[in-house]
Amino acid sequence: MLASRLLVARSAGTVQRVAVASPIARRNMGWWDKVAMGPPDPILGVTVAFRKDGDPRKQNLGVGAYRDDQGKPFVLSSVRQAEQKVFDANGNHEYGPIGGEPGFTKVAAELLFGKDSAPLKEGRIASIQTLSGTGALRVAAEFFSRFLPQKEIYFPNPTWGNHIPIFEDSHIKTKSYKYYDGKGGLDYNGLVADIEAAPNGSLFCFHACAHNPTGVDPAPAQWKELSQVVKKKGHFVLFDSAYQGFASGDPMRDAFAVRAFIQDGHAVAVCQSFAKNFGLYGERVGAFHVVAETAQKKEELLSQLLILVRPMYSNPPVYGSKLIQTILEDPKLSELWSKEVKVMADRIILMRQLLVQNLKDLGSKRDWTHITNQIGMFCYSGLSGEQVDTLKDKWHIYMTRNGRISMAGVTSGGVRYLAEAIHDVSK
Repeated sequence: MLASRLLVARSAGTVQRVAVASPIARRNMGWWDKVAMGPPDPILGVTVAFRKDGDPRKQNLGVGAYRDDQGKPFVLSSVRQAEQKVFDANGNHEYGPIGGEPGFTKVAAELLFGKDSAPLKEGRIASIQTLSGTGALRVAAEFFSRFLPQKEIYFPNPTWGNHIPIFEDSHIKTKSYKYYDGKGGLDYNGLVADIEAAPNGSLFCFHACAHNPTGVDPAPAQWKELSQVVKKKGHFVLFDSAYQGFASGDPMRDAFAVRAFIQDGHAVAVCQSFAKNFGLYGERVGAFHVVAETAQKKEELLSQLLILVRPMYSNPPVYGSKLIQTILEDPKLSELWSKEVKVMADRIILMRQLLVQNLKDLGSKRDWTHITNQIGMFCYSGLSGEQVDTLKDKWHIYMTRNGRISMAGVTSGGVRYLAEAIHDVSK
């Protein structure tokens, strides 16, 4: 069919030929009229800008991925050995189950809750494999939207930038509770006050450890107190566990908050990521766990999780989960992995110390102790958006505009240059 046709128009004794688009042409021209250019991702956009920069001194401190002391991606030896074992097993590439392989979800739950966890022993934890931690959060949001009466959830202020769009896209409103004190530490009194002020039975999200972006965590005694406050209010808690092992270097120690709440009888849900602590960023391996009151309820929860996942992505990828299962089921590989996690955490701690020492050596009069007091992959530097812009434009150092530094991107060879840049913009 012709895209347009000619109409003859008669006006004041003249004849004009007017082209008129056919209904099909008009319809095709308007399919995407309402689609406008979207803003760049505030975190991933940093990497895009970094790659376009040709200066050899440039540093990318925005991406949340571990780098070795040469600034290169780090592949764990335990992962390399697991890859060989998986290859030697001569397996296939068939679809896995909708909820992931049971062997993987078992070791994932044991790593998080502990093998001696009461709800795990009693068969009360519904666990599925997800598309890393982000996918676990999206599954959680959709699951809450379907089955919980609350249609709003409280996140710490600040929180990981993707938390809010994930839940709001699932039609759950987001609110915030006080968390960061603006001076490099935790506003614990404000946190408790906001938990107590929320309506009974509210949804709260806590970062299990190594809070992103601040690197500020409650102390163990504070976690125990928070558990009691939450219990008194009847709130439901979702833990986001993306950095188990990266806070202290000990995966068991970093599970303290989750396990403390379980011991207090909370029926929590947990989103778990294996990107950072296994270095499997691109494999997208995660898990979502829901603690039920009974084994029967666990089966009911699991059935609905599988129904939710089926039309979403059908089933998760199997390769990364095979590697993790291989490592955690092998005592020698599991021990090696634990040591490698500590190596990564210790290097981050060392970079914090070197950055503060270099700032002092350069004569900075500011108090930078919050850099070494904070833990995990990220440092909430206290730099303003304008200072971050100057770091990028003058010094070719890239980070998010909230002043968050990925300490895993700092190297011993580049830390002095970074200190010089920060000292320059913060005088």
